[in-house]
Amino acid sequence: MRPLIGVTTSELRPSSAGTLRRHGEPPHPEMALGMTYLRAIEAVGGMPVVLPPLGDADALLDRLDGICLSGGPDLDPDAYGAVERHVELGPTEPDLDAFELELARAADARGLPILGICRGAQALNVARGGTLHQHVPGHRQTEPATATTQTVHVEKGSRLASLVGVRPLRVNTFHHQAADVLGRGLRAVAHAADGTIEAIEVPGAGFVLGVQWHAEGLVALPRHRVLFEALVVAAGAIPALRAA
Repeated sequence: MRPLIGVTTSELRPSSAGTLRRHGEPPHPEMALGMTYLRAIEAVGGMPVVLPPLGDADALLDRLDGICLSGGPDLDPDAYGAVERHVELGPTEPDLDAFELELARAADARGLPILGICRGAQALNVARGGTLHQHVPGHRQTEPATATTQTVHVEKGSRLASLVGVRPLRVNTFHHQAADVLGRGLRAVAHAADGTIEAIEVPGAGFVLGVQWHAEGLVALPRHRVLFEALVVAAGAIPALRAA
């Protein structure tokens, strides 16, 4: 059985103008999630399932072996107790934030493998009590996600280094928020040239890793594909642990 990996959908978009005509109902928000996350997980042997932001987040985890926290819009500063809102803060979805943070905390408490991508890494940090820089300039490329435009430096001795190595790693970059104060038990394990935290992880036996770059867009490259491979391998061990 391939491990079942839940992928969050942290973005809502207005429905198309033709919704009323096609379905006989008024326009309503629709979930938005890039297929690249799902293809990346499937390509390395996992079975991806999209998680709607509905109901009891913890109950969803009963049937899942791992979690991928996807990218998306800015986290609302209220989620981490920020008093002021930066002028560059984009649109936020507090209800979606609440669901995703609950899901991340519940998965963490169960010891499920977690891979956070961009916003997902930020959500992982906030879920553990950390805070964010609301605006970091110079980290949004205009090139496609398959292009690498930034170099990050990986910390020796980290789980990330065991996966991608310690030589400088070329990545894409589409974020303007990043971890500030680290959440409980988290370690910063990669940095950009300007000092921005580009990856965080929980040291130890479990698999909890967040990266700021969109690795799903670079899955054709072995040093990025390995992140999804590691998630699926860790998730594959969960059924046996449950049965023990």
